[in-house]
Amino acid sequence: MTQQKDKPILVYRFSALGDIAMTIPVLRSFFKSYPNQKIILVSRNYAKPLFDEFDNLEFVGVEFNNQYKGIQGFVKLFKFLRKKNIKSVADLHNVLRTKVLNFLFRITLIKVQSVNKGRSDRKKLIRRKNKIFKPLTPIQYRYCDVFRRLGFPVDLVNHEYPVKPFLDNDTEEQKLLSSCQNKKIIGIAPFASFQGKSYPLDLMQNVIAYLQKSYSIYLFGGGENELNQIKIWDRAYENVFDVSKNFNLRQQLNIINYIDLMISMDSANGHLAANCGVPVLTIWGMTHPFCGFTPFDQAPENSIVIDRNLYPAIPTSIFGNKVPKGYSSALRTIEPKEIIEKALKILENAKPRHN
Repeated sequence: MTQQKDKPILVYRFSALGDIAMTIPVLRSFFKSYPNQKIILVSRNYAKPLFDEFDNLEFVGVEFNNQYKGIQGFVKLFKFLRKKNIKSVADLHNVLRTKVLNFLFRITLIKVQSVNKGRSDRKKLIRRKNKIFKPLTPIQYRYCDVFRRLGFPVDLVNHEYPVKPFLDNDTEEQKLLSSCQNKKIIGIAPFASFQGKSYPLDLMQNVIAYLQKSYSIYLFGGGENELNQIKIWDRAYENVFDVSKNFNLRQQLNIINYIDLMISMDSANGHLAANCGVPVLTIWGMTHPFCGFTPFDQAPENSIVIDRNLYPAIPTSIFGNKVPKGYSSALRTIEPKEIIEKALKILENAKPRHN
């Protein structure tokens, strides 16, 4: 019979890529403290490359629009996961579908702990009247608390960045990196899931046009409209390169490991770069660093925010999907010059990553 100590911990986190990416520093710290403890991680199929670095982690990709659709799908997923002979469940999402799974595991006497999202404090931070403007606990620490309640204390102080991936000269990633002629590389992810978090494209073009004079610019994006805009910039400027079209997620991660700075909205690419130990300059719109989703291990001065003296309702929501009346042009108050100067300062002060 399998001993309890040998049984794996089941972890699940679905949602957007950025939310999933924020589990990585926690898992690294977990495995540093418990190198022999196996984890089965359930997430969206597309997120698998994020977890390839972990030897003792089994990734299970699921999609809820086909094989695990509806209540019957949840039951089917539960039966599949139950066969893994797990000893406990770490729910790092805490939404309706994970609550259904949690209920099913609990009635089989499996210990379950869910992330406390601090919803009450979130409401106080984003409400317009009587707003309590103070920083919330970063989500990574909330993830750590889930493991602590399962009997596995995790300390992010123990976090270590992995060695950069070795790229053969014949890989497409290395060919791109080698074409930069020893220039420093700035990644720019100019898009976000909501308009309230996206810096105006005409202003971002000013940033790109200036920085590409001295640096190689790698552009990251995803949606069809985003790819069309990236293609325009790629063709317009000599030192601007479209990374999203020609490279899959695993390849993009390989490339991000070798850039010198990522300029990002409050979006996934900022978290991907932070996980690689790359400095991230984050531009915040209707959200704010106080919401608890700042890229991991980044200095507070690496965030550019809208002046709350002009727009006191910010943050207007946790996800940036609410733009109050009179706030549609708020991001225009962040001048391209401010982004450029901050980027240059970060590059000047950045410590090289020697691995």
